[in-house]
Amino acid sequence: MKELTIENVLDTLKSVVDPDLKKDIVTLGFVRNLTISGNNVSFELQLTTPSCPIRDRFVEQCKEILHSTIDGIGTINITLTANVRAHTHNLKDPLLPGVKNTIAIASGKGGVGKSTVAVNVAVALAMDGARVGFLDTDVYGPSAPLMFGIQQRPQAANNKLMPIEKYGVKIMSIGFLINPMDAVIWRGPLASGAVKQFLTDVEWGELDYLIFDLPPGTGDVQLTLAQTIPLTGAVIVTTPQDVALADAKKGLVMFNRVNVPVLGIVENMSFYLCSACGHRDNIFDSGGGKKTAEELNVPFLGEIPLHTEIRHSGDVGIPIVYKQPTSLLAISIRQIAQQIAAQISIQHLGHPEKPKLEILL
Repeated sequence: MKELTIENVLDTLKSVVDPDLKKDIVTLGFVRNLTISGNNVSFELQLTTPSCPIRDRFVEQCKEILHSTIDGIGTINITLTANVRAHTHNLKDPLLPGVKNTIAIASGKGGVGKSTVAVNVAVALAMDGARVGFLDTDVYGPSAPLMFGIQQRPQAANNKLMPIEKYGVKIMSIGFLINPMDAVIWRGPLASGAVKQFLTDVEWGELDYLIFDLPPGTGDVQLTLAQTIPLTGAVIVTTPQDVALADAKKGLVMFNRVNVPVLGIVENMSFYLCSACGHRDNIFDSGGGKKTAEELNVPFLGEIPLHTEIRHSGDVGIPIVYKQPTSLLAISIRQIAQQIAAQISIQHLGHPEKPKLEILL
């Protein structure tokens, strides 16, 4: 057993290793403000994201190893905090100076539930304590007003639009500015210009994550966004059937060409979960998303079942992670949000250099 000293406590805590970052919590700088009062120990555990998927396990491991190693140790008080690291780039920083990370939620085709995933991921990150923004960039079919349950128009201040805040998320969409019955009939340059305006003319403030709900496919808006900011990373949403997986692969190729890291693949509508009996039925096949992720060497972030409650929550404007936070449906999405945040932390640790931007003509 070791004597109770600050040096021995720190040395002991080096046995606690972050499984994603592959380093111990002391070397990573997670342990801060360590103090000893009598035989009691207190310190702050500052993680790279409030959505760390193993934060509770860290606390348990720290207490267990200290009690088993340090002689006469008493109460161990651990305060969890987070400091989200910023993705810096000389193009992004002047446009979005207060935004640390930008995440695109994309799909190769429509109808795979991309917006449902994007909305719930944004709310899940906010529920974990992160500062989150949400930009609906699908100017032709904006879904944010319905899925967030927002009917009012944004206000202006200091020559900028103020995003509407709900469920802890700052939200902006072209749907807030047009009549719901009007169709947006724009050519590509106009749509791209609208997205650029949402970057420069909206007061986003200080954010840990700004989520972009992209239109389906690999068109003008995607390229404009990737070449204007650029993005911290992209998440590709797919369903298990072959046609969706083929389009998901095309989306991944596009992001690779514009040097946007792909944080992983989410498989939506993985299986039908009967609300009456709980029976699982693989309507659209199964396992395709995970297999595709393995083939393309990107993380598989998780699967979301097809369920009536997810559809209903989107229709009434209350995201499922907020409406039923303890349900299996909500838990699966919250775990995906935590995996996205973890992948960003891994990227920042392993790739500190600024990415190069390829301009497509």
